[in-house]
Amino acid sequence: MPLALLALAIGAFGIGTTEFVIMGLLPEVAADYGVSIPTAGYLVTGYALGVMFGAPLMTVLGTKISRKRMLMLLMGLFILGNLLSALAPAFSVMLIGRIVASLAHGAFFGIGSVVAADLVAPDKKAGAIAMMFTGLTVANVVGVPLGTLVGQSVGWRVTFGIVAALGVVGLAGIARLVPDMPKAEGVRLRHELAAFKNVQVLLAMAMTVLGFGGVFAAITYIAPMMTHVAGFADGSVTWLLVLFGLGMVGGNLVGGRFADRALMPMLYVSLGALAVVLALFTLTAHDKLLSAVTIALIGALGFATVPPLQKRVLDQAHGAPTLASAVNIGAFNLGNALSAWLGGLVIAAGLGYTAPNWVGAALAAGALLLAFLSAALERRAGGPSTVVTGAAPAEQRAAVHH
Repeated sequence: MPLALLALAIGAFGIGTTEFVIMGLLPEVAADYGVSIPTAGYLVTGYALGVMFGAPLMTVLGTKISRKRMLMLLMGLFILGNLLSALAPAFSVMLIGRIVASLAHGAFFGIGSVVAADLVAPDKKAGAIAMMFTGLTVANVVGVPLGTLVGQSVGWRVTFGIVAALGVVGLAGIARLVPDMPKAEGVRLRHELAAFKNVQVLLAMAMTVLGFGGVFAAITYIAPMMTHVAGFADGSVTWLLVLFGLGMVGGNLVGGRFADRALMPMLYVSLGALAVVLALFTLTAHDKLLSAVTIALIGALGFATVPPLQKRVLDQAHGAPTLASAVNIGAFNLGNALSAWLGGLVIAAGLGYTAPNWVGAALAAGALLLAFLSAALERRAGGPSTVVTGAAPAEQRAAVHH
């Protein structure tokens, strides 16, 4: 794998850390600004909305410049947003900083996925995408727990200052290691928008919303579920989230490896198993050991879908994949927001803290049905238009346009 993927992974590590570390620092931030915890929660909601709307916006704005330069500009925006958060004199200023940082998120992963895929041979594209996303998964194992510890020990502002410094390292790595890859010749905004007329691109994005939504239906409410149902102490939640992060790392790498060999079968297995495990979580959540194992499995199965889903979008939006790739990153966050809302509804209805697991299982099952539908439509249309392992070089060049 090219060293340029390491630079992309470092940027992804910083972005993943700033996205999730705020959840562990909400009490400190709320106390510092004199606001309630629900009000401080707008820092999470604002970031997610910024990702959703920022992904297409920043990608469109970057259609006139090279992908490397756009990645560097996005990392600069990320650094600015986190510095603003670290130095914010008022809550409203910090919220603005969070939104500024979030604008870089979707476009970075969207454009980065295209760059990562272009750096390697056709039969290694999903693996390259997974390598970049490893930075995001490792952030949940290392960056988020350490950032939370630092924030609770010496102040949350220090945490965001460190995250900004990570952005500087990522920016330097991209400038030094990522080759100058100009925008594809002849591809304009109308070509990028035309990708959304492809039903397969829309189905892949719908699978992203439902599949990853299934994961976050359970994980959003993991703290009350584990403390009130499984009987864990409050301090144990951090380590349970580390288990979730370790599962994410493993699932991401396995998903990337097998998606290059058999993309759709990989989706069938991961989505089907995810639906089953989420349904079982309503039972295993009552036992400490079983709940810990289940949390790791949810992380693994959930992130095993990320490389194949992202590659599916790239393949189906061939010729103009950048905007579709970025919007698909926004789809992950849409899934997070949708599932958190639905999970809150079933808890508020008095169905208990394990009820979101049923919501997650239903969402994952819906994604599996869409995967079968996508494959059936593809067979009816005469087979996939993507590269298959073992194809002759000339055939591969004809099939891959980005």
